[in-house]
Amino acid sequence: MEISQKVPDKAFTHSGKFHADDVFCAALLTYLNPNITIERGFEVPEEYEGIIFDIGGGEFDHHQQGAPVRENGNPYAAFGLLWKKFGTLILKEEEAEKFDESFVQHLDLSDNTGSRNEISEVISLFNPVWDSKEDPDTCFKEAVNFAKTIIEKKFLRIESVERAEVVVNEALEHAEDKIAVLSVGVPWKRFIIGTDMEFVIAPSDRGGYTGQGVPIDRDTNELKISFPESWRGKRDEELKDISGIGTLHFCHNSGFLISADTLEDAIKACRLAKEIYIDNLSLTDELEGDKEKINELQPT
Repeated sequence: MEISQKVPDKAFTHSGKFHADDVFCAALLTYLNPNITIERGFEVPEEYEGIIFDIGGGEFDHHQQGAPVRENGNPYAAFGLLWKKFGTLILKEEEAEKFDESFVQHLDLSDNTGSRNEISEVISLFNPVWDSKEDPDTCFKEAVNFAKTIIEKKFLRIESVERAEVVVNEALEHAEDKIAVLSVGVPWKRFIIGTDMEFVIAPSDRGGYTGQGVPIDRDTNELKISFPESWRGKRDEELKDISGIGTLHFCHNSGFLISADTLEDAIKACRLAKEIYIDNLSLTDELEGDKEKINELQPT
């Protein structure tokens, strides 16, 4: 059965000023069933056949006493209740839960508690100003179309993560010298941080290849190994002369990224960066040892 066949062709919500909650409900229902008609009014018609949300005290309302609350204590709003019901028609269960945690719950909290949420504030801008002659229902539809674009883009990104993981796992399987070479540029940090990888190389959308240092953990931008200080902020011939690497043409000023024309030179840059890093560590250890010896010789 197609998704649209699992969602009625009619839905009803409140009229008047709209908020992100009812707007994203309408956007989600429209995504699920493009043929759905969403009506707005101050009272639900008697014996209404369709989904009723954010009004009426039913399954998809949250204004009544005893309204549902998540296990973590965050209350549901109408959008969260609809997502709980229909989210797994769109995303896998684990992905649907993550979308609830990262996106839906923030909108629900804003609607229930008034906590600040930028997307909620943007949606509110679609309401007509006090002296406008704009039709509120037309403004509502504009807001719904905007919200639908947001969730569509969100879903595309979430679904792409699994495909990215396949690319990263292949690179990890064939990695040498703790350098992961990706066949295509993908979001890699969630998969590679926490492994023993020190560098990641990928094709650049500008041509050639980029090399990046891997952060030591997910809570910091500090790298296991940065590119050498003498390379940083350098370009083209100056960088090639300093590094001795023929097609290395850029090193970021912070030392987290390099660019080279060939894969071989990108790998060479990562290996050389590690060699220089180890040499500097050895020199630091020697200097620390010398300081200790000097201190031991000082009269007490």
